[in-house]
Amino acid sequence: MKARGVARHLLKSCESLREFESYMFGSSLLGVGSDFDILIVGPPGEALLRLKAELRIAGKELPLDVLYMLPAEAEETGFVTSQGCITLAKLADSEMH
Repeated sequence: MKARGVARHLLKSCESLREFESYMFGSSLLGVGSDFDILIVGPPGEALLRLKAELRIAGKELPLDVLYMLPAEAEETGFVTSQGCITLAKLADSEMH
């Protein structure tokens, strides 16, 4: 499966993603590499626990590497910009690999 398909699969399978900012980054965006790097930005709590459970199920057959950050961490580190993260929603609608 390519990055676009993974993004679509996750958005369809993980309802709790709507409560978070979700991105893909890394070599998987270029169609290379052996895993898909996913960044989830949002608060801790029940919604995050639900999302983690949903991602475990949705990613059972996929090599996902998921990084979780609080909004303040993402902002302070500039991770989204520095790593060229693309939202899963944009990726799912794109014509990328």
